[in-house]
Amino acid sequence: MLRPTAIPEVPADTARIARAAFPKGAPFLRLRDELGVFLTDQDFAYLYPRRGQPAAAPWRLMLISVMQYAENLTDRQAADAVRGHLAWKYALSLELDDPGLDASVLCEFRTRLLTTPEPLSWLDQLLSLCVERGLLQRHGKQRTDSTHVLAAIRVMNRLELVTECLRAALNALATFAPDWLREVADPEWYDRYGHRMENYRFPKSERGKQVYADQIGKDGQTLLALIARDDAPQGSQHLSEVLTLERCWQRQFTGLNSVIRFRLRSELVKDREMQVESPYDPEARYSTKRGREWHGYKVHVSETCDDGLPHLITQVTTTTAEVQDAPLGQQIQTDLFRRDLQPTEHWVDAGYNAAELIVRAKEQHGTEIIGPVRPNTSQAYRTAGAFTLRDFQIDWDRLKATCPQGKESERWQATKRKSGRPIIITTFSAKTCQECPVRTQCVTSATRPKSLTFQPQAQQEALHAARDAMIDPEAQRRYQRRAGIEGTLSQGVRAFGLRKCRYRGLQKARLQHVLTALAINVIRLCVWLDGDRPEGTRVSRFTQLRAA
Repeated sequence: MLRPTAIPEVPADTARIARAAFPKGAPFLRLRDELGVFLTDQDFAYLYPRRGQPAAAPWRLMLISVMQYAENLTDRQAADAVRGHLAWKYALSLELDDPGLDASVLCEFRTRLLTTPEPLSWLDQLLSLCVERGLLQRHGKQRTDSTHVLAAIRVMNRLELVTECLRAALNALATFAPDWLREVADPEWYDRYGHRMENYRFPKSERGKQVYADQIGKDGQTLLALIARDDAPQGSQHLSEVLTLERCWQRQFTGLNSVIRFRLRSELVKDREMQVESPYDPEARYSTKRGREWHGYKVHVSETCDDGLPHLITQVTTTTAEVQDAPLGQQIQTDLFRRDLQPTEHWVDAGYNAAELIVRAKEQHGTEIIGPVRPNTSQAYRTAGAFTLRDFQIDWDRLKATCPQGKESERWQATKRKSGRPIIITTFSAKTCQECPVRTQCVTSATRPKSLTFQPQAQQEALHAARDAMIDPEAQRRYQRRAGIEGTLSQGVRAFGLRKCRYRGLQKARLQHVLTALAINVIRLCVWLDGDRPEGTRVSRFTQLRAA
């Protein structure tokens, strides 16, 4: 039960001793003095029941969580900091002899936060305060990038994975229905799955590994069959570990209705919904990018980059690892617009940028997307001397395309790709192409006529403009502003633990990243209010000699 109260003033003794101990100020003292408390109990009222035991003040628990993430502390370390750190007591309006709280209270509070439909609303509260103080321009410049996040799991090979999935299901059932499991379990299972499986325990030969894997598959299928029976404990088939076991078996084994066999790697089911990397975090996914492999998630961070103002994070999106950046561009734009934070200029890299994003952002949100698009990799662009789409003149009003030899296309068809993206296909006359003296520069087929595939006018023109900008020195100089987001990601990884999940599951990873964004903003605001300003790239004294 929540009893909202007004945020108290800092106790006199706490304020006096804190100012004596920190005559030049400290980040958390400056946070309280300059910005106050940007969240109140009323902001969390919907998370609490109307009856029950009185709860700790949620504004205080949220501020503790933000300071905890700012210093990259565990729950126990944060609870100790509340008891023992003077600056924390000052920020939290606590008496010097306040005993603080138990570490478990922070865990319980985060569990409540997981139920909120709008976790970015806490970030909005801080950003609105910054707008009032002149520290943020609501519709200025922003930039976005992503980085990989490691799940809090052990990376396992396939044999370890299937064994651990079965062991996790057995442990869950042993808790849920111990008497039933004791009755139906094969006695050999206690020796086979009674301890965590490591690679050194498995057979060394490939044949031995295959036989062992097939036995695990048979045991898992037997367990699933027992759970599917009518006399199985009600609800056992809905346990998370059992559902994960079923997914894992569908992907890793074949012949479920006859002889169980461990699939070869080339035979694995490609459906990403069937992918399991750990029974303890079923939502973690495997992905690879530019030779880097990881198991976990991906976080997309957007920040302001206006000159003369602190650079503050405005949007955070967390996805599973295999989700590509391209569809996130529009989602981020829509979210910023909904929260009245859409920028007038938005810097992104080629992973996000596409013609459709450029057009939609300008038409719907008034945002200019700045950044390269992916290069055209069609055969015409890879063949020296071949005619490309840029060599053809497109008459959008007459729905005709004119080739370099002055011939017009005969057919114009507006259609869609399998992804739903609209495209246009225009085709030339077979007779005209057959008689063309430069046919070898235009068509690779010996019999078929030339056809062009391109996007609707607005998207195609935006695509050409973006590709022209990639080779324009002035546009390249302008694009350099995007590089600053790399520093934000680096700061998040080095100082705030952004790279590693503290908890398991996508929802908890999202909460972690929102709290991390709040912590980064708080620290940056404290530094800014202290008079420090971002500096350029540091150049060593020796390198400066060469520049001279």
